[in-house]
Amino acid sequence: MAKILKKTILSDTDNLLEVREFVSAAAREFGFSDDETSKIALAVDEACTNIIKHAYKNRPDKTIQVAILRHPNKIEISIIDEGEKFDPETIKPLNLKDHLSHYRRGGLGVYLMRTLMDQVEYHTLSGKKNEVRLTKFLEPLRSSTRR
Repeated sequence: MAKILKKTILSDTDNLLEVREFVSAAAREFGFSDDETSKIALAVDEACTNIIKHAYKNRPDKTIQVAILRHPNKIEISIIDEGEKFDPETIKPLNLKDHLSHYRRGGLGVYLMRTLMDQVEYHTLSGKKNEVRLTKFLEPLRSSTRR
């Protein structure tokens, strides 16, 4: 049975540190390395930033719910908002070299989430709720002789 941890924040970027700390503590406790924990926290930060900027149009008085589900071999982070819908199919595959060579700022959130996590899924829930679900599998510790 999955263990669930929950946190709700207001949609203000000042609250992102609180979310990163919440997610990092859960990931470390679950057994992820410092490197993997940082990747998970960054992916969640990007998802919340996208919600604040795009779904809520920078309105600081809306809520974002973060739920962490810990399964035996993976961690799932469900991030729920009630803002504008997002269609991930509208995001074209990113050529990072081309993107960076044009000195573009932003636009990397979905790319980073997909790169840092094992699965990224978008769902529409009942009512006017949106969910992005980020999954990272816990790999068994490797011996130091590999790699």
